[in-house]
Amino acid sequence: MIKKLAKIKYLPNNFHILEEGDYVICAVSGKEIDLENLTYWSVELQEAYYSYKEAFKRREEIKIK
Repeated sequence: MIKKLAKIKYLPNNFHILEEGDYVICAVSGKEIDLENLTYWSVELQEAYYSYKEAFKRREEIKIK
């Protein structure tokens, strides 16, 4: 089975699939995240995170700049 990268619009409490696919890529770690496991993302940055650890790391990076 070939997996396809999805294109997503991240919303405050949900996300909207713009282009069908099976996964997205974590903006911090580069890991694949199956859409069924997608829990963490940033509406402002429009990017997904593998877990709370990556989300926290990105938030800290943004605060430093």
